[in-house]
Amino acid sequence: MKSEERVLICTHATFRFAVDALGVAAFDDCLIAIDEFHHVSANPDNRLGSQLKAFIDRDKVHIIAMTGSYFRGDAEPVLLPEDESKFTPVVYTYYEQLNGYQHLKQLDIGYFFYDGIYLDDMEKVLNPNLKTIVHIPHVNSRESTHGGKKEEVNAIIGLLGTWKGIDEQTGFHCVQTPDGRVLKVADLVDDSPVRYSKVLVALKDPTQKNNRDHVDIIIALGMAKEGFDWIWCEHALTVGYRASLTEVIQIIGRTTRDAPGKTHAAFTNLIAKPDAEQDAVTNAVNDTLKAIAASLLMEQVLAPKMTFTAKNAESKPIEGFDYGPNGYNPNATNVGFCEERGEMHIEIKKLTEPLTDEARRVCQEDMHEVLAKCLQDPVMLRKGLFEQNLMPAEITIDRAGKIVKEAYPHLGEQDRNAITDCAIAAMVCMRKGKEELKKREAEKDSEKEGDLLGNTAMVDGVRRYALNVRELDVDLIHQVNPFGGAYAILAKSVDGDFLKQMQEVIAKQKNPVDFSPEEAKKWAEVAKQFKEKHGRFPESTAQDFHEKYAALGAKAFLEYHKEGCYTQNDKNETT
Repeated sequence: MKSEERVLICTHATFRFAVDALGVAAFDDCLIAIDEFHHVSANPDNRLGSQLKAFIDRDKVHIIAMTGSYFRGDAEPVLLPEDESKFTPVVYTYYEQLNGYQHLKQLDIGYFFYDGIYLDDMEKVLNPNLKTIVHIPHVNSRESTHGGKKEEVNAIIGLLGTWKGIDEQTGFHCVQTPDGRVLKVADLVDDSPVRYSKVLVALKDPTQKNNRDHVDIIIALGMAKEGFDWIWCEHALTVGYRASLTEVIQIIGRTTRDAPGKTHAAFTNLIAKPDAEQDAVTNAVNDTLKAIAASLLMEQVLAPKMTFTAKNAESKPIEGFDYGPNGYNPNATNVGFCEERGEMHIEIKKLTEPLTDEARRVCQEDMHEVLAKCLQDPVMLRKGLFEQNLMPAEITIDRAGKIVKEAYPHLGEQDRNAITDCAIAAMVCMRKGKEELKKREAEKDSEKEGDLLGNTAMVDGVRRYALNVRELDVDLIHQVNPFGGAYAILAKSVDGDFLKQMQEVIAKQKNPVDFSPEEAKKWAEVAKQFKEKHGRFPESTAQDFHEKYAALGAKAFLEYHKEGCYTQNDKNETT
């Protein structure tokens, strides 16, 4: 910092330690650019987030925040609204990205379900002609063969061809295919220090970045996800459930780098066949695809943060929370929603109280981490994803209790029970909130009173804070095909036109506008003038009011036009 150098590049950890050692003032008049910004959090326990808050309050630096996914793997906000308002947002979605690429124009997504052992069907989805990253399943997951991760790597290499040894310079496996080609396979699963470091150095060799033939297949377990830059990657083949949407987007991102001759990219998820009806699985996959598409468009698709308190005689409302049209009821359980922070306050009778400060902190601030552990548990995930109407007590209570015990073995039984209660309550409330939302949509005139959802705070919270992908009226399933002893669900191809249409559907849900036929005709005329002036059609997602309404109005005009609402003269005028 005291030298004449003008640029310093370091990791998040180094930067945090530097700020701790030197103080915020040492960075006055600097430009601070933070990549992978979704690792920052407004939670006071997030060190980088706290330091960033100090920089913003001091107002002596210029900050650039960069991220490929402006959401965390939980419901914690990256920045508080008052801090976020000080930034000028520049949103660059996959829609702009694919349109701006010279070569890559299309992303294909497929979910392949197998019956038995995944290695038996791996050969059907692993194309040796495509530059591929294979992520094998976690060792404790249902998909794991439980024969050992090294044995699984060897089996995959055996599917590709005949092993011919290891390249001494790079550490890559040399595998001869049946047609005589020799594939170079990088094994990032073998974590023996010497071998692992050699392979990693070879993959990061800057002189080989533009060499398409440097490596053909990469096999990994927890590596080669976030920030891993291999522009030639055409196919990401992931075995096993990935409950974290952030992780899925990061994996997809490994394939979506532009490179000469690379027009298509693909993400394939190879999953054990679930114990559920095929229709239920198809619907679940469609919801997942909608969430992925929305995330590629930088839309928020996460659930709101929830704070639980036990209902007792001393219970009182929390300032800043809206408890519905009837307000806070001291004689009943209450649900409040704070729109500013996207947070819910939920009172529950007989909620176990934590005894220690650490357990209280977990319940109040770290519940997203507990939920992440629960939702990524294979048993919990299968039940939650494919059996939407089932949350049996023996699954939630038993599994959540075991997960909490493993995560916090040093806490006492009551503290662990308190954390488990909050986790189960969060899962139940989200489910109940979605069920109630459906009921209110189906029966808009009926009001339900006297239970946990006695007011609309829960429903309003789910609707207003997060994008509910199930409300998006769009079918992203291209076709369902036989696959091995099960089936495969293939998505419609993701290209610029597809993402543009998806963007319009989301914009309509977030900002519903009802135009009369006359209003639609007027805005369609504005859209016509906009096209003549700018040489392009207006965008429904534009920040500018007139451009946005021109796009929405023109779309409404076309709908009215189809329904025969206009005279021939009206149609001719606006054509």
